[in-house]
Amino acid sequence: MASIHANLPSPPLLVHGKRILSRTLQKLPLPTIKERQNRVAVVARATGESSESSTSLSIVKSVKNIWDDSEDRPALVGLGFAALVAVWASANVITAVDKLPVIPSTLEFIGIVYSSWFIYRYLLLKPNREELFQIINKSVEDILGQ
Repeated sequence: MASIHANLPSPPLLVHGKRILSRTLQKLPLPTIKERQNRVAVVARATGESSESSTSLSIVKSVKNIWDDSEDRPALVGLGFAALVAVWASANVITAVDKLPVIPSTLEFIGIVYSSWFIYRYLLLKPNREELFQIINKSVEDILGQ
């Protein structure tokens, strides 16, 4: 396990409008107590493997296993290409709808109304939150087949 502890001073480079005001290291006075309190403390620690890197490695391994086990590789390539085309097309549709004058504000209003209803229905009172957790747990169990 490695550790790094640093106590950094406030940045010596200041931007005021279009002028850049900088102080050189020779002109820096000794810090006062208030300036010492304004310093930023940074602590970085490196441990073994992080969960993020192990998750990405497991995803790569599972994709590699699927690729190695498949007998119909052209179909997998076609499926991947179709997924890319679908993402590209949906991004263009969203951009086109966003450029229409009335639809974005209408959809925003619908989103605000639905969010308000959801908060009122499920999040304000404790029994309603418990009901929401039961619905979520039931859905997860149905999806995972448990």
